Amino acid sequence: MNKIIQIFLICASSGIDERIIQSGLKGPIIVFLISMLPISELRGAIPIAIHTFGMPITYAYIISVIGNLIPAILILLFLGPFSRFLSRWSPFKRFFDWLFSHTKSRSLIVEKYKTLGLAIFVALPLPITGAWTGSIAAFLIGLNFKHALTGVVIGVLTAGVIVTLISCLSTTGVIIGIAILISLAIIGYVLQKTSR
Repeated sequence: MNKIIQIFLICASSGIDERIIQSGLKGPIIVFLISMLPISELRGAIPIAIHTFGMPITYAYIISVIGNLIPAILILLFLGPFSRFLSRWSPFKRFFDWLFSHTKSRSLIVEKYKTLGLAIFVALPLPITGAWTGSIAAFLIGLNFKHALTGVVIGVLTAGVIVTLISCLSTTGVIIGIAILISLAIIGYVLQKTSR
């Protein structure tokens, strides 16, 4: 258990480095843990699985998607009660106020287009999007669990395809991955502009 906590701390503080690879944990466990982290998510896990650990594409994709979905489900289920409980103390209240206002300002597409907007928001494998932020946005706009989970799952599956194509396939795969990414970005941009 100490090794797992150590991996989380190393990933969160400084990104992937040689200490993780030499930690003694198996590649699939490391990839799974990386995909659960809020910044790396599966966009960091899939390339590491394929290029660092030499995992088969399908295996890397499945492990990363499952790892990325676990925190999203926990956020959807428990963020409300957890934030209400901790907000009784001033430092936590300030943190949640900042987190919620920061997330809400970036999630207009989710607010207007609900499940579809959430799926597009999560599918874009960019730093301010992803399953963590999308789940918080779904909570903030009051999207029910079923619709929120549907949007997050579709988004994570799509982001996984994009990252996999860009990470491991030939020039054709990279072109297809970037084309999907650009298409989603354009759709998201247009929907966000019409939601103002």
